[in-house]
Amino acid sequence: MTQKIKKIGVLTSGGDSPGMNAAIRSVVRTCAFHNIECIGIYRGYQGMIEGDFKEMGPRSVNNIINKGGTILKSARSAEFRTPEGRKKAHENLVKANIDALVVIGGDGTFTGGLLFNSEYNFPVMGIPGTIDNDIFGTSYTLGYDTALNTVVEVIDKIRDTASSHNRLFFVEVMGRDAGHIALNAGIGAGAEEILIPEADLGLDRLLESLKKSKASGKSSSIVVIAEGDKIGKNVFELKDYVEANLPEYDVRVSVLGHMQRGGAPSCFDRVLASRLGVKAVESLLDGVSNFMVGLSNDKVNLTPLAQAIKGKSEIDKELLRVSDIITT
Repeated sequence: MTQKIKKIGVLTSGGDSPGMNAAIRSVVRTCAFHNIECIGIYRGYQGMIEGDFKEMGPRSVNNIINKGGTILKSARSAEFRTPEGRKKAHENLVKANIDALVVIGGDGTFTGGLLFNSEYNFPVMGIPGTIDNDIFGTSYTLGYDTALNTVVEVIDKIRDTASSHNRLFFVEVMGRDAGHIALNAGIGAGAEEILIPEADLGLDRLLESLKKSKASGKSSSIVVIAEGDKIGKNVFELKDYVEANLPEYDVRVSVLGHMQRGGAPSCFDRVLASRLGVKAVESLLDGVSNFMVGLSNDKVNLTPLAQAIKGKSEIDKELLRVSDIITT
């Protein structure tokens, strides 16, 4: 890097996740610690195009570490996907004397940052913020732990109803094409079956499993389904299929949806966000760019943005084995 960084911009983009505010706070306060100015960019890349900037200092991020969502707001920007949109964004950054960016989000956010860097040689560091935990190069993404706790709490409540009425509940959780939330929450909540895209259970095996549960004396069951699972076209068609083949079951569906994204971040997510924010800023000050900060073996590490985008997060095979053993 040929120039000394004096001002860093920070933005959140894509879907919100608990812990984003804690990461913003960490970035702002790390900048202040190193006597660097920090500029908050509202509404992600769209705000960058429109010049929606605000100077941020240590006091401007008071009392946000415990809040879900993002105080900088988030948006998806079709305009930023065009060369003209990115040109406007770059002109606004130069006009505001911003020297580098910290972008908080998922693979779409990182793709935008990487492209922007390739066109304008603008320093960018990424912080993974998504409840899906589907980013390569980190064991945990911001919001994942909080989402797991939310899902387990909800499933615990659903089980009370299921057992009271002798019902089978299909509970669909988020995760896009990854089964991390479903697998971990399913084990943590004691689900009878867990359906994830990485392990195709199949309709016949699902029916056989439900029959065995019924025969063993279970009067109610919980099946956790990742939204990306392909065992049925959707969870409601799966419900109809099971009812048609196992009429003894009274089946209900709960799609947890966006409630999984909200709520105060867990302590783990707050600490993770704080660690990643410090590393992102200090990496930029050390002349490092085009990397994502993440966590591996409880150590903060750096992964090239291109690798974080193209790589695939792997499901924990040991957890799959544990699931097979204890969901009987």
